[in-house]
Amino acid sequence: MHEQFNFAIEVLGTIAFSMSGSFAAMQKRLDPFGVLIIAFVTSVGGGTVRDLLLDIPVFWMHDILMCTLILVTSIFSMIFKSLEKNFKVTLFIFDSFGLGLFTIIGVQKGLNAGIHPMICIALGTITGCFGGIIRDILLNRIPLIFRKEIYATACIVGGAAFLLMTKYTPLSYTFVQIFTILLIVAIRTLAVKYQWQMPKFYGYDQNSEM
Repeated sequence: MHEQFNFAIEVLGTIAFSMSGSFAAMQKRLDPFGVLIIAFVTSVGGGTVRDLLLDIPVFWMHDILMCTLILVTSIFSMIFKSLEKNFKVTLFIFDSFGLGLFTIIGVQKGLNAGIHPMICIALGTITGCFGGIIRDILLNRIPLIFRKEIYATACIVGGAAFLLMTKYTPLSYTFVQIFTILLIVAIRTLAVKYQWQMPKFYGYDQNSEM
């Protein structure tokens, strides 16, 4: 049951980030091949960096299912595009859920490798964020993680909550996973709605570099 739920998280995370990448690419009016490439790097970018850091085989190179899933999701996104009017909202929804789902995967991979919990949180953040960073760089945008929005912070809070609840509460592992995913999505949503920002250590200067 536990392994099946982890598999479901990985599948849902892949779909969410593939949709996120596809809609971001279509916002920039890329052709179908460009949409597929952006969807692919958004889905596997964070997990690839994580696996390289853990010195284990990169997950998607041995899993044709995930590659097929990205392809099918990208095609579906391009078809669905004709019915979707608000790219921005759709992109935000899928990006937020992908962030939560992949953060959990990264933390669990670190735990399975016997790594210190603090490093596990970092791995969760990398898994959740780096696909989006690569996506935004390829689309010539400043990555969300480096802008004013709360992004990586949501991963860190969610990863810490996951570790604390699994260690110090009697709650079931599956419940903790679901709660953590929803917590990350909630933090992202509230941060955007109420314009929460990380504190800045510089003032606004019209002559400063943009």
